[in-house]
Amino acid sequence: MCGLAGWADFTRDLLDQTQILKDMTDTLRLRGPDGGGSYTSRNVLLGHRRLVVVDPAGGSQPMIREHEGREYVIVYNGELYNTEDLRRELQAEGFSFRSYSDTEVLLTAYICWGEDCITKLNGIFAFAIYDADRRRLFLARDPLGVKPLFYAQRGHAFIFGSEIKTLLAHPLVKPEVGRDGLCELFALGPANAPGSCVYKGISEIPPAYCLTVTPEDVRLR
Repeated sequence: MCGLAGWADFTRDLLDQTQILKDMTDTLRLRGPDGGGSYTSRNVLLGHRRLVVVDPAGGSQPMIREHEGREYVIVYNGELYNTEDLRRELQAEGFSFRSYSDTEVLLTAYICWGEDCITKLNGIFAFAIYDADRRRLFLARDPLGVKPLFYAQRGHAFIFGSEIKTLLAHPLVKPEVGRDGLCELFALGPANAPGSCVYKGISEIPPAYCLTVTPEDVRLR
């Protein structure tokens, strides 16, 4: 089990906000006791906590790869059951690998197929990939919703993480209980409808959905 956290805002410089990312990522230490890392850029900050299962050195995250002069970054929680099949398919497309981790296979799949890569995945997952040159942040969740992924929008800020407390560590996200979420919690008990949350202004990416953040908009599909 691992955990991921992030903050994107294409209207402001986030380079001096790394302490907030650290606070968010630190909430995930129990999910990822074996180590952590961060990626910082002007408009996107990504954090990760890792539980090591395969390839301790080669699977470190956030993982950054360059292809044809473009930079791609991933933070990922999950397991791909068809890792080796995908690796062989990508090798046939001309890609090579530096590690044995499914993280690199997933990131390479995005580099090769773009957002359509999710149609190739067999597994349980929640991940975020930042396509730096296109200024596009792509998030996705597995079809069964095994791996959690929450998000909140505050003006131009898009904030996300593996747990609700990760978002609450951000000063823009307040722990305000929403009436609709509370009604769902008691009516469905104890549960909420897919995509909703007991806290006001916090949502969960529903199972089998993906979400794209660009300077123009946020699109869930």
